[in-house]
Amino acid sequence: MDDEMLGVVLAEARDRMEKAVGHTRADFSGVRSGRATSALVEHLRVDLYGTEVELRSMAGLSVPEARMLVVSPYDKSTLNAIEKALQSSDLGITPSNDGNVIRLNFPPLTEERRKELVKVVRQKAEDGRVSIRNLRRAVRHELEGFEKEGELSADGLDRVEKDLEKLTHEMVAAIDKLLTQKEQELLEI
Repeated sequence: MDDEMLGVVLAEARDRMEKAVGHTRADFSGVRSGRATSALVEHLRVDLYGTEVELRSMAGLSVPEARMLVVSPYDKSTLNAIEKALQSSDLGITPSNDGNVIRLNFPPLTEERRKELVKVVRQKAEDGRVSIRNLRRAVRHELEGFEKEGELSADGLDRVEKDLEKLTHEMVAAIDKLLTQKEQELLEI
């Protein structure tokens, strides 16, 4: 097997691992940190005329203040459906509807709640690390298959596995960096 083919295998592994890091970053953005952010509600599903629609496709989301999120429906007739979806979500915040927009006021997080959220974020980070390790295992299995078929020498396998290990450490470090940033954000008062 030539170096070009091994490069393709490693590039594909890098791409898949970067997607796992991106997924972990998206998971982190859904964890409330005391500040208002549209990422908390943009993927919320709203039951509209019997069909579930993402909130971001039916309303504008803005953050006029650090602890307030304003949801402005494009169609005012959807206001009640959006309010109902926000009330039944796991945000734990009661929306206030003034007939034109819905306001979500985020109260400051208690110390106890912050610590709970740190545990949640750590679990999400561990899930991300596990998915990266699973990708490493799958690529390693694929490379060992190439060696068994005679397409890859034992020395070539060792060299590629070192590159794969280095890539894995790089991606796990990226998740660890994201975790550190999110923990700081959560514990900041």
